[in-house]
Amino acid sequence: MAQWTSTVGAAQLARQLQAPLSRPGVPGARKPPAYRALADGVRLLVLEGRVPVAARLPAERELALALAVSRTTVAAAYEALRTEGFLDSRRGAGSWTAVPAGNPLPARGLEPLPPEALGSMIDLGCASLPAPEPWLTRAVQGALEELPPYAHTHGDYPAGLPALRRMIADRYTEHGVPTMPEQIMVTTGAMGAIDAICHLFAGRGERIAVESPSYANILQLMRETGARLVPVAMRDGLGGWDLNRWRQVLRDAAPRLAYVVADFHNPTGALADEQQRRGLVEAARSAGTVLVVDETMHELALDDDVEMPRRVCAFDPAGSTVITVGSASKAFWAGMRIGWVRAAPDTIRSLVAARAYADMGTPVLEQLAINWLLRTGGWADAVGLRREQARSNRDALVAAVRRELPDWEFQVPRGGLTLWVRTGGLSGSRLAVAGERVGVRVPSGPRFGVDGAFEGYVRLPFTVGGPVADEAAARLAAAAALVRAGAGAGADMPRTFVA
Repeated sequence: MAQWTSTVGAAQLARQLQAPLSRPGVPGARKPPAYRALADGVRLLVLEGRVPVAARLPAERELALALAVSRTTVAAAYEALRTEGFLDSRRGAGSWTAVPAGNPLPARGLEPLPPEALGSMIDLGCASLPAPEPWLTRAVQGALEELPPYAHTHGDYPAGLPALRRMIADRYTEHGVPTMPEQIMVTTGAMGAIDAICHLFAGRGERIAVESPSYANILQLMRETGARLVPVAMRDGLGGWDLNRWRQVLRDAAPRLAYVVADFHNPTGALADEQQRRGLVEAARSAGTVLVVDETMHELALDDDVEMPRRVCAFDPAGSTVITVGSASKAFWAGMRIGWVRAAPDTIRSLVAARAYADMGTPVLEQLAINWLLRTGGWADAVGLRREQARSNRDALVAAVRRELPDWEFQVPRGGLTLWVRTGGLSGSRLAVAGERVGVRVPSGPRFGVDGAFEGYVRLPFTVGGPVADEAAARLAAAAALVRAGAGAGADMPRTFVA
C-alpha cells in the first residue's frame, strides 16, 4: 500500500517554490548548485507545513518541465532529500515527503502551569484568560439557587440538561440556523465533544483531514484514537483555507472526518469567509466526508468592524455533512468545562448512546451556571469583558514583540486568542527550551503540525498585557539570543531547515 495521503501537482509545487528559490543568498557566499537549492526549497516547504508530510510529489519529468530545469537537476534534488530523510520512494508508488527520524515530534500539548509557578514564569503556553468576574460568581450563585429540584433526581443527563439544550438550540435559531433541542448534546468541554465524534466516526486507522497548522491538543487527541492525520496546508498569513487543496485531499485521501476551525483559527487567527465555508461544505459532501467545525472562538471578534460570516452549518441545511462543536471555555472561562455538539438528531442519538461507556454526562451545576448566564443576559456581558481584555492584550503583545524582535514576522488577527509567528529563521523548538531558562513558556510550531512541520514558528496567545507583555517579549528576545549564541550566527535552525 502507498504511504502517501495527498498529492502535490507539478504546477502547484513550482508556484510554492518560487519564494524559497528566489531568496537572495548570504553576501559573499558561494551560490549552491541548482539541485541543492531545489532540495533545500522543498525541505523548507515541508518544515513550514506548506507542503504536508506524506504528500506525493510530482514525477521528476513533470517537475522539471514546470520549473524549466533539467530532469537531472530534479533527480539529484530528490536523491538528496531521500538521503536526508525528507523523501521516501517506492517503485510504482512514486515519492512522498517525510520528516527524518532525528527530528523528534512533540508527544503532547503544553499543560497549564500550576498556579504557584506563575510568579516566576510567564506562561504563554495556554490560550486561556482568567474568569470574567463578577460573572463567574454570579453564575455559580444563580446555579446554586436552581439546583434543589435537580438534586432530587439521579443527576445523570447523558444528552445534557433539557433547559440548556433548548437554550443552545434557540441561540443557533436566532443566528439564522434553525435548530431543535434534539440536535444538541452537552459535553464536558469541546475536547469531550470531539473525542466522542472521533470514536463514533473514525475508528483506528481511519483518515482525518486536518488543517496544517491546527490546534495541538486536538491533533494529539486524534493521534491517540489511532486515526491517520492527513494535513491540508493553510495559506500564508491570514489567507486561510485553500479550497483547491481541500478538494484534492478530500477526493484523493477520502478521509472519514475533516476537522476545521473556521472562526479565528487556532493558531493562525484566520477567519473563513462565506465562499470558503460554502466550498468546504461542498467539498466534504462530494467526498462523503463528515466535516467537524470547531466554533470555540466564534464569539471572540476583537475589532468592532468585523462582520462575522454565517456559521458553517448554515451551508448544510440537510444536516448530513456538518457537525458543529461549541464551548464556553474560550469565550467565558476554561475552568467552566461546558461544550456542546450540534448535529442531525440521529447523530446526536448515536453520540449519546456511545457516551455511556466513556462519561455518564456533564456536571449539572456547571450546566446550570451556563444556562443562567444565557438566560439572564450575563453571557453577553461576560463575553464583552473577555473581548476587551483579549483586545488590550493583543495590542500590547503585538507592540512589544515588534519592538523587541523586529525580525519576527506575523499578521495581526482580528479575533481569537492567538498570534502565529515566524521566528526569523530560529528553531521554535530551541526557543521553547531557551524560554524555560529565561522565565517564559512558549509552545513551538511543531506542536501545531503533523509530523514535525512548522519548526520555524511559535504561537503567542493573548493572555498577558501591559508591563507583563513587555516583559514576556523581553524574555523571548533573551531566549532568541541564547539560541543564536548556542547555534552560531546564521546557523540557528537545524541544518535540515536552512534553505
